[in-house]
Amino acid sequence: MSNTFKAIKTAIDAAPRNAYVAELHVQTIKHSEELAEMSGRDFCAAVGIPASFGTEFLKMRKIADRLKAAGLDVSKL
Repeated sequence: MSNTFKAIKTAIDAAPRNAYVAELHVQTIKHSEELAEMSGRDFCAAVGIPASFGTEFLKMRKIADRLKAAGLDVSKL
């Protein structure tokens, strides 16, 4: 597992139960450049989460570019 996937898995696992999906969103946006060519299924397998989260991953990956264009500094996430 690469350092990126380890960091994402650690952040998701540390999130409160009611903030799991929100943390998945933040981590996807934060690492969007590294994850740009990855499918939802491959992302879920790499992070060790259920494949059902693949759709959430893809949504956030698409939104990341718009957020960065609007001035989001992903290094602060």
